[in-house]
Amino acid sequence: MLIAQLSDAHIEGWGQKTFGIAPMAEHLARCVAHINQLSSQPDLVLVTGDVTNNGLPEEMAHAAAILGELTPPWYVIPGNHDDRAALLATFGPSACPAVSESFINYVIEGNDLRLIGLDSTLPGAPGGEISQEQAAWLDERLCEKPDQPTCLFMHHPPVKFGVIETDVDGFDGAERLAAVLEKHPQVQRILAGHIHLSSLTQWRGVVVSTAPSMGMRLFLDLTMKLPSAFILDAPGYHLHYWTPEQRLITHTVRVLASEDLHPFAATH
Repeated sequence: MLIAQLSDAHIEGWGQKTFGIAPMAEHLARCVAHINQLSSQPDLVLVTGDVTNNGLPEEMAHAAAILGELTPPWYVIPGNHDDRAALLATFGPSACPAVSESFINYVIEGNDLRLIGLDSTLPGAPGGEISQEQAAWLDERLCEKPDQPTCLFMHHPPVKFGVIETDVDGFDGAERLAAVLEKHPQVQRILAGHIHLSSLTQWRGVVVSTAPSMGMRLFLDLTMKLPSAFILDAPGYHLHYWTPEQRLITHTVRVLASEDLHPFAATH
């Protein structure tokens, strides 16, 4: 099974660059085209939040038009820059099959790896949250299929990565989520975004990985003394390969302007 993960597109209105600088719509379109031409096509694509920069309906429509060009089926969850109602109204049940309007949680069945989307947004705040209601919902879903390998996908990583976006913005309910995970060893990975870096760590027995953004790479300041800032970069995404041996392997893919292939020189 092959999963592509896009994150943190931060799309603005038609013809606009994000913050007037970053050509994020162009970058997202490049990633979509890159995924479509992969020799091994993903079974599906996950879009892990911050689809838009301001949560506006016109931004959602702009993002939907670009994502609609994807060949594989694709699914969206919100980030802190998105608006829940606008996201639901724009993407609908095919890309966002939420079971409740109070939070956008859902399960993707029918694959070797079960996927559960969690809405980690806290309206009006940059940090994340998993409420008691959501934790109970997740526990129920995991109890349904205790023997099937499962991945969670959400916008905010529930653990500190040594950057402002996690350590300062915070995550309310991390202990609630951890208590659920400790009961369900079938959870293989938490796929997240938010920090605009390709990073990973181990947390409560589960690997947490974060995907890169569409070209707004976080300036990494582990002292957290400087204001949060980004560097213009080539867009990228993650490819997660669930092997026949039931291991999840993650590759970071950079979409460069030129991708000419050059064979390694012969060594003998």
